[in-house]
This record gives sequence, structure tokens and C-alpha cells, in this order.
Amino acid sequence: QNAWAGWLNAKGVLIIACPCALGLATPMSVMVGVGRGATMGVLIRNAEALEMMEKVDTVVVDKTGTLTEGKPAVATIFAVAPHEEQDVLRFAAAVEKGSEHPLAAAILRSAEHRGISVPGVDHFESRTGRGVVAKLNGRQIGLGNLKLVEKLGADGSTVKERPETLRREAQTVVFVVVDGGVAGIVGITDPIKASSPAAIEGLHADGIRVIMLTGDSRTTAEAVARQLHLDEVRAEVLPGEKAKVIRELQSAGRTVAMAGDGINDAPALAQAQVGIAMGTGTDVAMESAGITLVRGDLRGILRARALSRATMKNIRQNLFLAFIYNSLGVPIAAGVLYPVFGILLSPMIASAAMTFSSVSVIGNALRLRRWK
Repeated sequence: QNAWAGWLNAKGVLIIACPCALGLATPMSVMVGVGRGATMGVLIRNAEALEMMEKVDTVVVDKTGTLTEGKPAVATIFAVAPHEEQDVLRFAAAVEKGSEHPLAAAILRSAEHRGISVPGVDHFESRTGRGVVAKLNGRQIGLGNLKLVEKLGADGSTVKERPETLRREAQTVVFVVVDGGVAGIVGITDPIKASSPAAIEGLHADGIRVIMLTGDSRTTAEAVARQLHLDEVRAEVLPGEKAKVIRELQSAGRTVAMAGDGINDAPALAQAQVGIAMGTGTDVAMESAGITLVRGDLRGILRARALSRATMKNIRQNLFLAFIYNSLGVPIAAGVLYPVFGILLSPMIASAAMTFSSVSVIGNALRLRRWK
């Protein structure tokens, strides 16, 4: 009889100790959580991004296309004599005809709207972090920021205080240089997304520090930052330096999420603990990110963060359910109650308990489908 009891105990222990529920606890919650995120417009590429999102304490955001609409338009044209506004815009459009920069599209649209014929250029050259240079009928035309003006040996003082005035109005200033002299400036505005103020306010309420990282001028960046009440601004950052800024924040002990939409943001998105790409941005940015916001709405960060918390809580509940069944079931199956109460756990009951533990974990994970 004792041998038979021992045989039943051994079978019961083997059955109820099967770690099926333990193996299902995490992947089931992640799978359901990722699916729930997709229905909310938050595409999650991997479990690591979902796990880290609840730990993020700093969100770094790009300006153009992330905080702003990403649909720039020419707002101001200022010409330096003997040039006229039409000349300045024609020079700018001619050079930008070969560029894929968002500001180039704005200049070309403005030229088309004014009925300006845009000539072709030769020897087009893009200078990272500065602008573009080309030849038009033998004349050197440069289009870019103050760094390019200095590089071309031009005198930026001919436009006086006009650039700084435009920057305070949150306009991006582009200098037009012709044969080593400033011919004029073009002021380009990019409206802030209607959803950005609410998103920043929500992040602040959640205890998140928000930093804007942009290659734009400091004055323009600070004008946008004042409107959105951002915590910090890093302006005039070259494309290759964005990932370096992320590393600096991580070295200071910060858990960083980076939100961006452009090719230049891809290294920073990959460097951050959580990369967040705008669905309205480039494919390269989305490939580099762990999370993609389909509608390009920054409020999706709040949804992703709340979903991360709910999913991790669900995982912990699942692990508890999986462990509690084994913790209680294995000793009973081993016969701990037999000497006192004469109770043995039948292998059939053990198999039912093991199955029920898996069903409990699956049922608990599926609750995430109804999470709001």
C-alpha cells in the first residue's frame, strides 16, 4: 500500500510541477498588450520597449514633424538691395530644387504660388548642419544658416536685427548668399501640432522631464519651448550629435525615450532605451524605433506608458498565479498531508489543477483586451 501511495505521489508531483503556466505568464500578457496597443494607434515592435516604457523618466523630442506639424511654409522674405524679394525666392528655390529637406519643399511651394520660374543649377552640394551650395549661371548661391554664411565669407550684418526678430516669432531663418554677399533671408514657420500642448502637459503630470533636441537656432527653439513649457532645450545640434546627447543623459542615470520622425533622428532613436517614431515620418526612423505612433500624435506616448504599466502589472499577476499553484500543489502532491489527514492528491486532480493554472494565466492576460 505504501508503495502504491508513493507511486501516486510521484505521478502527482510530476504532473502538477509542469511549468506550463510559468512559461505562458509573460508572453501571453505581452502578446495581448501589443495587440491592444495596435488598436490604440501604438505599434510596439518588441517586448523590451513595452517593458521599459513604464520606467522612462525623460522624454527627448525632436521639433520639426514631432512637436510641429512638419508642414513648413514661407512666412517672410526680406531682400538686401539691389536684390528684390522675387530674386531672393528664385535663388532659394533654384538651389533647393535638388534638396529633400522639408524646408526645401516650403520654398519651392512658395515660388510656385508666386509664379516664379525656377532655373536649374550646377554643382549642387549639401553641407551637413549648414545648408546647401550650388552654381547658377556661373554665380555661387548658398542657402543655409549663419554657419554657412560665415563659411562662405559673407557679412551677415547686412540684414541687421531682422533674423533675430523672426526667430523670436518661432520662424526658422534661412540666409540666401550670392557670390559671397547676403542677398536676403527667408523666414519659414511650422505650426505646433494641436495635440502637442496636451501631450506635454500629460507627460509633466506623470513626472516626466521633457527635453527638445533640434538643429534649429536657439532663439527659434526657445520660442517654441516657451509656448509648450518644455523643461530644457538643446538647440543647434548637428544630426550626428543627437545620439551623443542621449548617451549623456543615460550616463547621468536617466531612462530616456526619444521621439522623432526624420532620418537624422534614427541614431538617437536606436540609442535611447525606448525609441518612438512618428508614423507620419520616414521609414528609417520607424525601423530604428521600438514604438511607432501611427497618427504622429505625441499623446500616444501617454497611452504607451499606461499600457506598459498595465501589461507589467498583468505579468506580475500571472507569475503569482503560476507560482501559487506550484507552491501549494507540489507539497500536497508529494504527500505532506498524508501522515496527518491521510489525504493523497490523485494524478487526475493534479492534472486538472495544472490545466486550471494555465487557464487562469491565459484568462488574466486576456483581460488586457478590455483595458482602457
